[in-house]
Amino acid sequence: MKGKSHPRNDLTLNPSGNDSILDVISRLDVSRRRFVQGSASAGMLAAAGGITLSGIVNTVEAAAAAPVVGIGFEPVPASLAPVADVVTVPAGYTAKLLVAWGDPIMPGGVAFKSDASNTAAEQMKQYGMHTDGMHFFPFPSRGQILSDRGILCANNEYTHEEVLFPAGQTGSDVLGAGYTIEKCRKSQSAHGVSVTEIRRVNGKWTVVPGSVYGRRITANTPMRVAGPAAGHALMKTSEYNVTPTGSVATGKSTDGTTANGTVNNCANGVTPWGTYLTCEENWNGNFGATAALPNATTEAGKLYNRYGVAAAGAGYRWHTVDPRFDLAVNPNETNLFGWVVEIDPLDPKSVPVKRTALGRFKHESAQYVVDRANHLAFYMGDDERNEYIYKFVCDGKYNPGNNAANRNLLDEGTLYVARFDADLSGTWLALRPETIGVNGVALRDNPNFVGADDAEVLAKILIKTRMAADAVGATMMDRPEWTGARPRVNGNDEIEVYCTLTNNNRRGTATASANKIDGSTTAASARPPVDAANPMEDNIYGHIIRWRENGQSVLATGFTWDIFAQCGDTATSKAAKPTNDYKGNINDTPDGSADIGAPDGLWFDPFGRLWVQTDQLGNATGDWVNLGANSLSCADPVTKQFRRFLTGPNKCEVTGITMTPDGKTLFVGVQHPGEDALAANPTQFSSWPSSQWATRADGVTPLPAGRPRSGVVVITKNDGGIVGA
Repeated sequence: MKGKSHPRNDLTLNPSGNDSILDVISRLDVSRRRFVQGSASAGMLAAAGGITLSGIVNTVEAAAAAPVVGIGFEPVPASLAPVADVVTVPAGYTAKLLVAWGDPIMPGGVAFKSDASNTAAEQMKQYGMHTDGMHFFPFPSRGQILSDRGILCANNEYTHEEVLFPAGQTGSDVLGAGYTIEKCRKSQSAHGVSVTEIRRVNGKWTVVPGSVYGRRITANTPMRVAGPAAGHALMKTSEYNVTPTGSVATGKSTDGTTANGTVNNCANGVTPWGTYLTCEENWNGNFGATAALPNATTEAGKLYNRYGVAAAGAGYRWHTVDPRFDLAVNPNETNLFGWVVEIDPLDPKSVPVKRTALGRFKHESAQYVVDRANHLAFYMGDDERNEYIYKFVCDGKYNPGNNAANRNLLDEGTLYVARFDADLSGTWLALRPETIGVNGVALRDNPNFVGADDAEVLAKILIKTRMAADAVGATMMDRPEWTGARPRVNGNDEIEVYCTLTNNNRRGTATASANKIDGSTTAASARPPVDAANPMEDNIYGHIIRWRENGQSVLATGFTWDIFAQCGDTATSKAAKPTNDYKGNINDTPDGSADIGAPDGLWFDPFGRLWVQTDQLGNATGDWVNLGANSLSCADPVTKQFRRFLTGPNKCEVTGITMTPDGKTLFVGVQHPGEDALAANPTQFSSWPSSQWATRADGVTPLPAGRPRSGVVVITKNDGGIVGA
């Protein structure tokens, strides 16, 4: 996800001198193209365009049926500049605002103040800023699953500091002159996860503001650390008493099994036993140092370097007033972030758990799959240029009849990283002590991971996941973001997983380089050549990749893959490069009517339709002039047909999506409307949602003006039918 505090991916780089994609594809062994398990013969490939990029991307599963409900709406046009400051949905649908930053969601919560003068204590009981991944947990009633009452768990990824406070981050206002601990605490309180009870009353959705389920999980919430890395020396930090007025050192160290808080919560996941998984993405930017960081030749310095930690941070000033985030005095604190955190939405007193067995990186999404034998796996991306795609396979089986037996499945298993080969096969490489790296050395003997025993080696592998993936030769990808598993319905029996690859303008540059196998590469600095899985140099528009597990089992260490869609702009005037004409191959009618760039959020609904959200420049300028504002599209996984369903307000990102069990209500997130505005003029680019509505979806609660607010839109079909059908 991008935003004011997110790493940018829009630099212009030198043209490529590498092989063209035709050169890469020409080296394929046709006999090993197994994605369609034998149904894609050489004749079919020829009919689809031959052994070319077009042939690979356009060959589809021949035997599968289209989703039963189909895609039945009339697409909306792109929202071109000047972008309308509204959410647009198809004719026959209604969109309303459900909840926005600053709305009270728990007992004692107070209303949002339009001048942003709410205190840190008030923010602790309000919906957080910059909503992202989300999931609706329906309440059961008399043996039935309700579609009109439940809990919405939603991530609050980051904060726009200039809008969060009346006079901005360092200005003098009611929250203090300059940057203060009060401002820091408010920023920290706006991060994390919002747990909100919602219900539909007389056909209108509303927040239950005083619900006992209402909860904020923030950058300071006490948490438990579990799994193989718990208790390791690298997980032990300085102990602080965290209070509203400061973090006070006790002079002791933690034992490595506890942590405070979760930050930069981007995409999400759920478990089959009904808990929420929040994924920590760009946590490195929340840290800084009041002194120089260790040299990259030291263990700590190398680890900081590989994960992009810098003394200056990324715009936040937490470390200047909160020593817990100052790496000069608390050097291991970063190791407590970059995990998947499990939250029980139905138990407000439960302690969130950081599950270290799933690895430490810039997590995007945690999509679960249960195979026919009840083996369980989670698929994840690491959202940075040149990073990797992962799979975690639990040692134990999922027990659908005993949720208590499932609660610790995430603590024992094997973490794998993906290698995508040019013959359209792939291998899951186990990140285990005994795994042999590309240099012929077992990870247990690699200097980055050596330990007293294999338990310590495994702990280091999980804390330094990126380095382990470097060592075993995983495939560098173009910013792996959300993962989604196609439901096994409507004739689909495969374990078929998709991943958005948002973009990579460093792909295919003239001076090619790769992540070094010794783990010493600075985060996002490599310039990999094009390859079969990432075939476009200067891949500014991104693509979507998918794979199938061999034998329809999550235990498989082999898979087949193809590219589902290459994003682009059919009407672009950009000069083509040898491997990239920038036009993509989105399947739409008429041609170009559903072009997208920077695919990000990705989610399958229960009916088998694929929904794709974008994270491109949100004001429809520059490379995005023809694509318009950010959007939500619906796609058929069989025909690959795309239709645009929603466009967002000015300079926003469309992110986060979930649905009620009956399919009749869709929830969609709108993040950072009007980003880049300064404190002196917070509505310079957007006033959304007050620019579109006077009240929330309940028709009663007013929407104050004064500054843009991230929020969740509730969308229904006017005839009461299934959304999208």
